Amino acid sequence: MVNLRAMLPACNTKGELPVLQILNVYGDLLLTAMGQTLLLALCGLFFACILGLIFGLLSVVRNKVCNLIAAVFVDAIRGVPMIVLAYFIYFGVPYLLNTILGIGGVMLTALQAGTICLALNCGAYMAEIIRAGIESVDRGQMEAARSVGLPYWRAMQRVVLPQAIRTMIPSIINQFIITLKDTSILSVIGFPELVNTAKNVVANTFMSFQTWAIVAVMYLVVITTLSRVAKHMERRLRYGR
Repeated sequence: MVNLRAMLPACNTKGELPVLQILNVYGDLLLTAMGQTLLLALCGLFFACILGLIFGLLSVVRNKVCNLIAAVFVDAIRGVPMIVLAYFIYFGVPYLLNTILGIGGVMLTALQAGTICLALNCGAYMAEIIRAGIESVDRGQMEAARSVGLPYWRAMQRVVLPQAIRTMIPSIINQFIITLKDTSILSVIGFPELVNTAKNVVANTFMSFQTWAIVAVMYLVVITTLSRVAKHMERRLRYGR
């Protein structure tokens, strides 16, 4: 894990450190950490959309084996706490590959492990969002597409999914907000996201109230902005304006 505390600038101010002084000394570091948080959330959501699309489609096809595969993935990932999943991927997977399977030299960076963890966790929920979105489209749409000669997957691609996406976009944005907040859990594996950086700032300054107040405001600004965007897009999709 990265020893971020050793990289922090020293602060020689005695007594309580006001919020403005924390911002002056550590503001750039906290902004960089917020950027890392957003990067991790975007990477996780990107791969989660791919996983969600795959398992969402598997859950709606008329094939019991495909349905079972999708159900096992969704239930298994959603049934494991994210912190356990993070530890398993960061520590357990390299151990499995290096020690048990004999593949030497496999190491995961905190970014790689965090992205995999978020992608799996978010992907399970995305699969349910996509499944629900597809099932919200009238079945007659698929039947009509098949009746004019379109194969099943082409009909899904050209007819069903474009309509389903209209109902899925607000839920996808909300899932991104949840994923953004879930990045704080990945501080346990040493990824330099906002919460991990803030803990090291607190350890350096002993000013927990001021530091966590700044972090809370940073999360509030970003998440409120994303929430407004989600509501705006939902309103445009619903009313066409």
